[in-house]
Amino acid sequence: MRPNGKRREWVWSRRHTLQVLFVAMVVVSDVASRSEAAEWSLSPSVGVKGVYNSNLLLTPLPHDQTYGYWVTPAAEFAGKTERLEVSSRIAADVVGYFGGEDRQFTNAFAPLSVRYKTEKDLLGFTGGFTRDNTLLSELQETGVVLQFAQRNQWAFNPTWTRRLTEKLSFQSGVQFSDTTYESVRLVDYRVVGGSGGLQYQLTERDQVQLLGSYVHFRTTDSPFGFQADFPGINMSLTHAFAESLTGTIYGGPRFLSSTSQTQVSDIMTRDTVWLAGANMTKNFERATLQVSFARDLVPSGFGLLIQTNRGELSGSYDISETLACSLNVVGVLTSGKTPAAVGGVFADSSYVSLTPKLSWKFLEWWQAEVSYMYRWRDMDTVADSAQSHATTFMVTYYPPKLSWSH
Repeated sequence: MRPNGKRREWVWSRRHTLQVLFVAMVVVSDVASRSEAAEWSLSPSVGVKGVYNSNLLLTPLPHDQTYGYWVTPAAEFAGKTERLEVSSRIAADVVGYFGGEDRQFTNAFAPLSVRYKTEKDLLGFTGGFTRDNTLLSELQETGVVLQFAQRNQWAFNPTWTRRLTEKLSFQSGVQFSDTTYESVRLVDYRVVGGSGGLQYQLTERDQVQLLGSYVHFRTTDSPFGFQADFPGINMSLTHAFAESLTGTIYGGPRFLSSTSQTQVSDIMTRDTVWLAGANMTKNFERATLQVSFARDLVPSGFGLLIQTNRGELSGSYDISETLACSLNVVGVLTSGKTPAAVGGVFADSSYVSLTPKLSWKFLEWWQAEVSYMYRWRDMDTVADSAQSHATTFMVTYYPPKLSWSH
């Protein structure tokens, strides 16, 4: 009964999410059109991709090679006035795998980003609905292989920034996400939180920020519930070394308290976790280079919180006006931050991925991409590590962009 119930929940969520996003776009565009001149654009596209993967499930057990196809229709919407900016990219992935894994599924993406500014205030919103596969999304984010399952996630993150003086600003935000899985082995969860603090412009090149935050995480369908609260403090410093080179460093404590329900009694734990991170971006005339590291607490479909130490290196280079290449390298060390997960203790794991890509715009409205992806994973409880090799070839058609203004 549970899988069917989850399927009905997703249909309801998808329909109402699209309705909310559509109404939001209509409202903000109506407000903008009545107040000032606006420029709007709509950019449709459709892509077809062929996929090969030597070890799709990234398992150390015997396995077969997998082949597949992706069809991705999409439409990017953008609007802008002197005060308002709206953007969204509605897309879907119709996916089929055969060979080692015979699967068919559909991903859906309905994000929305809004920014509205006045003389002293900046109101923002990011969120929407995402339906994707854990084997591609959460694995790359956290380094944890959950299983081959679909994930449905709502996210709503409004923000407000108020300029108090020329150099001092007040910032606040709210975080909400609701995640469900179409699998009886994974646990749905909900995250609610908020933050507030001050940002100060020390010099033309230096900016410091001090924020207090609170996050509440809880499972929503587990037979043995789990919940955690982790208020904390975060301080960050951003420095512009040059016009094309910017770096940020941040960190602070999180005061974690969690409660795990068992058949015998509840297990309560308290811990202080220090989180930190840094990132740097360098822009060249024809290239961009980004380096980042972050230690964070993130929710998991195992029904608990996990700690990730994630490093990423990404770069892109425009070889010519029609040819570009990029490289992305990700490394993640993951450990559990609660006593036990559903089905046993959460094991520490390591994950590495390497992805070079080449893009070629061979006609005015056509673009081709070829990429290779190497993945490696190792767990403390497994004797052997696992690795996979994947290649993709994609052709995308971009019809002429539609634009209008008034």
